[in-house]
Amino acid sequence: MQSADSTGTGPGADLDGPGLVPGEILFADGPVAFNEGRPTTRLTVLNAADRPVQVGSHYHFAEANPGLEFDRSAARGRRLNIAAGTAVRFEPGIPVDVTLVPLAGARVVPGLRGETGGALDA
Repeated sequence: MQSADSTGTGPGADLDGPGLVPGEILFADGPVAFNEGRPTTRLTVLNAADRPVQVGSHYHFAEANPGLEFDRSAARGRRLNIAAGTAVRFEPGIPVDVTLVPLAGARVVPGLRGETGGALDA
């Protein structure tokens, strides 16, 4: 079978070929850089609520839980600079320094807490 993309894993790829193990994870030889070269913003966040709060990797940080105290205008259009699918947990009363990067792609933030409700650059 012929692959539909350059990775050999797209639709129509031959996944029964020799050397392939279903569910296998192949690791790179060294560290994998992400968000390299993107502008960053550092903020200190304090959870003033009485319960822990977690914020996921791709959540529009300016719209994070209102119990978190930080410069929301500096966070507009940005997300946490952490690996995809991970999160940062903010414990009550403990300040945490975070690094943010700009949201990429179409830069549209639908839903969430309704504070942006659409295009960031409109």
